[in-house]
Amino acid sequence: MRKFTKKQYLAAGAAAVIIAGGAGAAFAYWTTTGSGNGSAQNASSNGTITLHAAFADGLTPGASETVTYTADNPGSSSLYVGTITPTVSIDSAHATARCQASDFSIAPTVSNTRVVAGATGTAAGTGTLAFADTGANQDACKGATVNLTLASN
Repeated sequence: MRKFTKKQYLAAGAAAVIIAGGAGAAFAYWTTTGSGNGSAQNASSNGTITLHAAFADGLTPGASETVTYTADNPGSSSLYVGTITPTVSIDSAHATARCQASDFSIAPTVSNTRVVAGATGTAAGTGTLAFADTGANQDACKGATVNLTLASN
């Protein structure tokens, strides 16, 4: 028969005390009832879409250029571009020289494009920018910068 050392007896005794103490604590609890609630308000907005328009240089009276629209969404959830409505303006120097923004036209573009969260450069549609040939002298528009300000709903 094997003999145990004094250290082994002490270790076994300490383990028994720890187990017995832990076992008693594991079964101590009270029963009760409870209730509660919680609420939080959703965001009123998730930011806005940034729209971009691109078209070629060199528009002349009586000609038109295709305008390509893209959209960026810096927000944290998907957003939609409804109808893109462009407004034409001319750089101030050429507008002062009597280049008429009204000589340029572009219709709204129905896009209905989903732009996912964090996306950049999402294709959002195309439009056509036209420079009217009015029959009058339009030299004031030579070299003018045509700007499109974009809005969507």
